[in-house]
Amino acid sequence: MDPRKAITVSQLNAYVRDLFRRDDFLQQVAVRGEIGNLRNYQGHLYFTLKDEKASVKAVMWRSDAMRLAFVPAEGAEVIALGSVSVFERDGVYQLYVTYMEPSGLGAMYAALEKLKEKLEKEGLFRQERKRSLPFFPRKIGVVTSIRGAAIKDILTVGRRRYRGASFVVVDAKVQGDGAAQTIIRGIRILNEVPEVDVIIIGRGGGSQEDLFVFNDEELARAIYASKVPVVSAVGHERDVTIADLVADARAATPSQAAEMVVPNAQELLALVRSYKEDMRNEVYKMIGGYRQTLSLLRSRPALERPDWFLVSWRESLTRLTGDLESAMSAIMEKKSSALGNLCAKLDALSPLRVLSRGFSLVRRLPDGAIVRSASQAPEGTAVQVSLMRGSLVCRVEESRDGDAVAPCLDRIPEPGETPE
Repeated sequence: MDPRKAITVSQLNAYVRDLFRRDDFLQQVAVRGEIGNLRNYQGHLYFTLKDEKASVKAVMWRSDAMRLAFVPAEGAEVIALGSVSVFERDGVYQLYVTYMEPSGLGAMYAALEKLKEKLEKEGLFRQERKRSLPFFPRKIGVVTSIRGAAIKDILTVGRRRYRGASFVVVDAKVQGDGAAQTIIRGIRILNEVPEVDVIIIGRGGGSQEDLFVFNDEELARAIYASKVPVVSAVGHERDVTIADLVADARAATPSQAAEMVVPNAQELLALVRSYKEDMRNEVYKMIGGYRQTLSLLRSRPALERPDWFLVSWRESLTRLTGDLESAMSAIMEKKSSALGNLCAKLDALSPLRVLSRGFSLVRRLPDGAIVRSASQAPEGTAVQVSLMRGSLVCRVEESRDGDAVAPCLDRIPEPGETPE
């Protein structure tokens, strides 16, 4: 052995690392194994992949780990894709993982994503179609295994919150072959039960493989077609199933589903007491306002002295009566004056007025025609002479036609007055 040909450990590790880099197979290799010794350091994942006979160290940097579609867990069987190299400091080789998925679920996850895309396009996931949960359900339907932990959690939490809560339970398989069909059957049965206002479906957690029953397309359509709201309670907070997306509400656990659906009796009692106190305060406030209004009304003159309005109206009536009498007196006086004037004018034109001054009215007999000229009453004609008082029946002895009234008479003399 030539000591001059000896190399350092660092050179050896670097040489082996270069050998790994030149091997195309080791630059992208898929390894199936179970996760062990998992550590998360600032987002970087350090673990080992192992099977029944061997193990290999592995690391996944944070930038790649952030893109994982699932959360790696101790003991989970996965398929890791990456390159193999040597960590020079320790002289050990390890797998540098860039992608990882649960073993056996790769194809299922791909199909699941396609189904999600299909149902989303059909509108099964739309938020605006989701119904609100009833505030006080008459009956609560539950579709789950009666032998599982989920039903115990739901009943325990529900009856703790409200002792009178009523449940209708339909037994169903929640994993394995035919599980989706039994859940669908349970939903349809509860839709026909009178007074069931909400339905809870789910199970108490499990592996990702166990949860795949809640990604069934027919189950999603049965939830969508349900006449009453559906709460999905799969019990796996990190993973969202298609049932979670279609349901009207999603609960992380069956216990949380019971809390969402069953009203809290203590909270309701406190709410009722609060409403009662608010109503009492409001009534007292209204009574106080009415009392103040009544006091104001009571102080008004109409209520203090009920005859006040009568006195007031009596005074007004007296005043109006006086005004009416004054107006009537003025009108009567004015009309009387006018009537006197008219009477004076009428009296001035009256024939009796003329007769009172000494004139007379001559009518021919027997026809009664007024005699205006001498020719109308020749000699021997019987005439009636009407005087101021009484009348005379005479016979004409002489008729002088042509004589006129003496022109010196400018006016008719009054009785007893001597004409000039």
